[in-house]
Amino acid sequence: QVQLAESGGGSVQAGGSLTLSCETSGDINRYCLAWFRQAPGKEREGVAVIDTAPGRPQYADTVMGRFTISQDNAKNTLSLQMNSLKPADTAMYYCAADRRRGFCNSDAWASYKYKYTYWGKGTTVTVSS
Repeated sequence: QVQLAESGGGSVQAGGSLTLSCETSGDINRYCLAWFRQAPGKEREGVAVIDTAPGRPQYADTVMGRFTISQDNAKNTLSLQMNSLKPADTAMYYCAADRRRGFCNSDAWASYKYKYTYWGKGTTVTVSS
């Protein structure tokens, strides 16, 4: 059993930065860890994913070059550094975990958005113009 708790959300102006953290309750080695987001009235979408084994991170095209996903296995923490934020980044951000590491190592990683086993409750990011 893994429990996830996000933090670090807030309100910023366009062009600003935020760092989201996801603390996990257990050992996250050999897990697929991901950040998803959902804006009001919109579908959940994948933001970034990483294999803790480790593996190469993958990003949505909309955040490539602006966001960085990273893991700290010693601290059992997943982070998302978000720079050059845009109003379109406004959403509830969720971290998710699953032992099926095939979720990470696929070009279709974002399509597994409803299949992850463990989810946090989310943290809100609001970007104003």
